[in-house]
Amino acid sequence: MLSRAETAGRDWRVAPGFEAVASAFAESFAEYEDGGAAFAVVHEGRPVLDLWGGVVDVATRRPWRADTAQVIFSGTKGLVAVCMLILIERGKLALDEPVAGCWPEFAAEGKDGVLVRDIVAHTARLPGVRTPLAPTDLLEPARLARLLAAQPQERDPRSAFVYHGLTYGWLCGELVRRVDGRSIGRFFAEDVAAPLELEAWIGLPAEYEDRVATLRYGPGWGEHDAEIVAAVQLEEELAAAIMLNPPIFPPDDLRWNARAFHQAEIPGAGGIATARSMARLYGCLARGGELDGVRLLAPETVALGRTELSRGVDPLVGNPLAFGVGFQLQTERRRYGPPPDAFGHDGVGGSVHGAWPSQRLGFSYAMNELRGKPELGDPRIDPVLDALHDVVAR
Repeated sequence: MLSRAETAGRDWRVAPGFEAVASAFAESFAEYEDGGAAFAVVHEGRPVLDLWGGVVDVATRRPWRADTAQVIFSGTKGLVAVCMLILIERGKLALDEPVAGCWPEFAAEGKDGVLVRDIVAHTARLPGVRTPLAPTDLLEPARLARLLAAQPQERDPRSAFVYHGLTYGWLCGELVRRVDGRSIGRFFAEDVAAPLELEAWIGLPAEYEDRVATLRYGPGWGEHDAEIVAAVQLEEELAAAIMLNPPIFPPDDLRWNARAFHQAEIPGAGGIATARSMARLYGCLARGGELDGVRLLAPETVALGRTELSRGVDPLVGNPLAFGVGFQLQTERRRYGPPPDAFGHDGVGGSVHGAWPSQRLGFSYAMNELRGKPELGDPRIDPVLDALHDVVAR
């Protein structure tokens, strides 16, 4: 257990009125964290909380710093969602157009009726790659897009609505490349991160490598992994294609700490960012797409992004899920805090990033200790979001 001295940063930003939220973060951190974490909030266009603590690497006890960045896993899908919305606003994509209209090879195996809305809403029936993959194949998005274009949709009826954990990123990334010409990482860097001055990347430049926190498995992770393996042992073919082709989190190799995985463009899971930058992005979206004089999206495009396209219970893991244009929407799990209109995207292991439009607020929680069974909630961030809501909803 870390001491309070290790959880408190002398340079924390805590705006007047938000002291109770900082205290909730410190208390939750002292009780639950054995690694490092950061929490940031942008409210009404201004940063009001920028908190961090713990260590970047448990082995060396190197402290978490103000500029530490973190692999955000599926939080990357929120970055991709913004890119898709920009292209929709520019008229280069439309939700109701066939994917094959801009990606002809995708029509193979009868997929000519799949629409762009199916890709962003996790209803495309392509939740996994059927060709056997090695871990290094995750570093080749163009090849994975070709494999998905060539394979048929899943016939298992459960695949009508199932989380496309990695394939969402490869499918969206190829759509971006087809209609814009740039890779998803370059598009995000030039059209999103640069205008908003974000420290967030889909494909990390080498000069930032030493700022990335080292991931580690935490309590409950072995149980989570065992459940996946058990499903496959029961000949759960769909689960195997999604979760074990290739194994994403083998117990003896947390490959997401490798430089090769940091620099690769893995748009479903490989993004790296600081919490303050994720909060800034969602703070912009919570204000209708504008921040500090930068107009990222029109208000009506942001509204489209959080308009419900799909909702249900994921048949493989039992989680209630709802999606707009790539963003997760609020469900009974209250993953994004109390507001019913909250949206964003969380990441495996415990990170969560989102917007509260009614409060014009964006937040981000990022950490380097991965915890399992996210469907049960995460005690590390829930009390912090509750305390935040108590402050801004008065």
